Amino acid sequence: MMKILDSNKKNFYKRLDYIINKRKIIDRNTFRIVEKIINDVRKKKDKALIYYEKKFNSNSIIIPKEKEISKTIRMLDPKIKQAIDETCKRVKEWHLKQIPKDIFYKDKLNNKFYYKNKPIESTACYVPGNLPSTLIMCATPAIIAGVKRIVLCSPAVNGKLNGAVYYAAKKLGIREYYTLGGASAVMALAIGTKKVKPVNKIVGPGSKWVALSKKYVFLEGLCGIESANYGPSEILCIGDSTSSPEIIASSMIAQSEHDVDAMAILLSKSKELIKKTKSSINKQLKSLPRKRIASKSLKKNGLLIYAPNDKNILNITNHIGPEHIEVSLKNYKKYLNNKIIAGSICIGPYSSMGLSDYGPQNHNLSTHGSAKFSSGLGVKDFITQTSYNELSKKGVAKLGKTGILLSEIESLIGHSRSIKKRLERK
Repeated sequence: MMKILDSNKKNFYKRLDYIINKRKIIDRNTFRIVEKIINDVRKKKDKALIYYEKKFNSNSIIIPKEKEISKTIRMLDPKIKQAIDETCKRVKEWHLKQIPKDIFYKDKLNNKFYYKNKPIESTACYVPGNLPSTLIMCATPAIIAGVKRIVLCSPAVNGKLNGAVYYAAKKLGIREYYTLGGASAVMALAIGTKKVKPVNKIVGPGSKWVALSKKYVFLEGLCGIESANYGPSEILCIGDSTSSPEIIASSMIAQSEHDVDAMAILLSKSKELIKKTKSSINKQLKSLPRKRIASKSLKKNGLLIYAPNDKNILNITNHIGPEHIEVSLKNYKKYLNNKIIAGSICIGPYSSMGLSDYGPQNHNLSTHGSAKFSSGLGVKDFITQTSYNELSKKGVAKLGKTGILLSEIESLIGHSRSIKKRLERK
């Protein structure tokens, strides 16, 4: 079922790239559908939203009634409420450590330079219909950053609200909700309709349709999105002869049950581990409720890779730049360095990607190799930094000469004149 690759083979990287890169390709049909949905919402607004909600989510309501929200929360198991309470607390404590500081600098000429941080005005947390942890991860850094208006946008599942998601929203102090999903929801949040108020930024994971529509509204300059690429989930497990094939198999399955486009990889020097992990995956899949999704994902994107040494393992890992890495080697401490490229790394036999999804660190992480140039969601994503410069008379006299020379070299005579006008000021 799963593909097995040998890094010793001559065409290894070519085969690897073909498998991991095909997930990144946006086929023309997907693009056309997303573009059509976006343009329908642009023209027909709420009418288009209702049409697509009925078609994809068996839902005909844009704004859920408070009575229905209260009812679904009352039906929630108290133990689940307690788990959400604890997760909110832990995630908040971690993200409080991320608050950036303003910068002030004064040079010898009494020139003053500032860097001031301020929160964006509004953000929407796009949350798949049954994931309260995702709402906590999206909203908490926004709250800490000081965002005044935080919106929950979560599609109803078969027309029904998820009590855990709305309990988390109440716990976080969110009071604005939309039961919308997919590309139509993203466009509505970006431009606004009669019923949906627009936001400055949309964050949160989703299907390829959601990911593509977010890029679309960003490129049009309609709305901001996260700096990282939040596509279908990924995990790369690194193991050796001392690793448990059952544990590695469970982690690969855990990631694959998210989405048919998810990716799970085992990278090891032990051919025996690869063999046993494959067998354990087949065994564990039999009793998995989301067997169909996980099986399809593993068949399409699952990889078992043999690498003969640590250098090969590190090179392959960084070539992929996965969202998650689990390191369950005997000597796992050698991976505690900053040379490994990934969104998140679980170190040691007790660290599980499945558990890390529930905090305290954020689980909205870079996918599709974007860990090579971006980071996961954090407080910084909800803050803008504005630079200020306040020059003294001595400062402009000194710096102005350099500015004039450079602006004239660059044929920007208007720049040069504007500097000279300051130098002429008495």
